[in-house]
Amino acid sequence: AVGAAVGMKFAPTLQAKIASSSLPASVVTFMNHPAGPFTIFFWAPTTKWLLSASNIVDVDRPVDKISTSQQLALASTGIIWSRYSFVITPVNYNLFVVNFVLALTSLFHLSRKITASQEVLATAA
Repeated sequence: AVGAAVGMKFAPTLQAKIASSSLPASVVTFMNHPAGPFTIFFWAPTTKWLLSASNIVDVDRPVDKISTSQQLALASTGIIWSRYSFVITPVNYNLFVVNFVLALTSLFHLSRKITASQEVLATAA
């Protein structure tokens, strides 16, 4: 509770100092954006990049180790939140991009799983 109280005082003070600093205008604009780093609208999608990165790293993972239900869930959330990122205020481009990449990488893994299943069926026939 004490840490949260300190953080609640520190963030607005830091934000005010950045606004009145001699930093480039683009940095100040980014820092003070309604979806900037002083809001949850920045940090939630930023941490979601770890899921997308995990899918990218798993590109060479054996198909039998890929979870169909997990990839379906990730693809679904990626598609839904990609759309939602343009409906909410402020429009959050970081949220859109992370979810778009998440949907693409999940759909890629699902396509690998489906292709492998079809090959197994063709071999068995």
